[in-house]
Amino acid sequence: MKKMKKLLSILLALTLLFALAACNTTDENTEGNEGTENNENVENNGETSTAEFSIGVIQLASHPALDAAREGFVAGLDEAGLSYEIEVLNAAGEQANCPTLATKLVNDQVDLILAIATPAAQAVAQATDTIPILVTAVTDPAYAGLVESNDAPGGNVSGTSDMNPVEDQIELLLTLVPETKTVGLLYNAGEDNSILQANLAEEILTAKNIAVEHFTASDSSQVQSVAQSMVGKVDAVYIPTDNLMADTMATISMVLTPEGIPTICGEGNMVNNGSLATYGFSYEELGRQTAAQAVSILKDGADISTMPIGFYEGELELIVNDEVAAELGIEIPADLMQ
Repeated sequence: MKKMKKLLSILLALTLLFALAACNTTDENTEGNEGTENNENVENNGETSTAEFSIGVIQLASHPALDAAREGFVAGLDEAGLSYEIEVLNAAGEQANCPTLATKLVNDQVDLILAIATPAAQAVAQATDTIPILVTAVTDPAYAGLVESNDAPGGNVSGTSDMNPVEDQIELLLTLVPETKTVGLLYNAGEDNSILQANLAEEILTAKNIAVEHFTASDSSQVQSVAQSMVGKVDAVYIPTDNLMADTMATISMVLTPEGIPTICGEGNMVNNGSLATYGFSYEELGRQTAAQAVSILKDGADISTMPIGFYEGELELIVNDEVAAELGIEIPADLMQ
């Protein structure tokens, strides 16, 4: 009798244990979707997807310009009525993460990959030569070794360039700071697009008899000290569309603005974070242009090897940080604002 009671007690305990475990179990279909966006045509709750196409996205980092390019791309796909599912992978600003993420998308056998920023694009291009790859927020795909030429890519890579109007931006710098004699170029020497723009800026400034000094940082921990090293050496600073500098623009401004050193940058979101001004364009619209290429490839069967790299088709906008201008004592000419 005692043995029977003991057995019943054990069975009761096991029953209670299993019941508790069942209460604490999460449906696996509700997890694992972090970093994934789905349009309304896709069901992603454990059921078979009805999407016609699968798209993978690899993004170097999260900051406003790159995020806007991705959002514009997704909006463009939706506006075109494309039936798709999309997986977004973010390298969190670490170039070393890009090859692993690229390999995952290739192993997933997606129909098309969007690579946002040059390091992400280079990693994906090395991972596959068969899956169509569209790039965006890449200044010069040919210079970055992604295509044979921007007019005739010749492989499985095409996309859109975010080549900014460097000459116009240098003219803006000299208009706002006409006494400039030396310009510091601040960028990450590990980004091919930044090197390209820095060299272009140097050519333009040298032709105007303006001295140039290069200052580089390879990670965020170096940016503040590099910015401090510019004080007393330059009259103004030009920063290209550099992902590292975009992420650390607030730090750069914190160092340079109180020292009376204005910065002109490559894109508008950097102005919002502390640069003085720029002529910029909409990365969201650039993403929409890239989406049009994707639709052409996926729905119309366009040959990506003959698809030219697209350049921004919209209008440029003068973007000014009024607070920084006031702190620097710089008045923006009325005709320029108009």
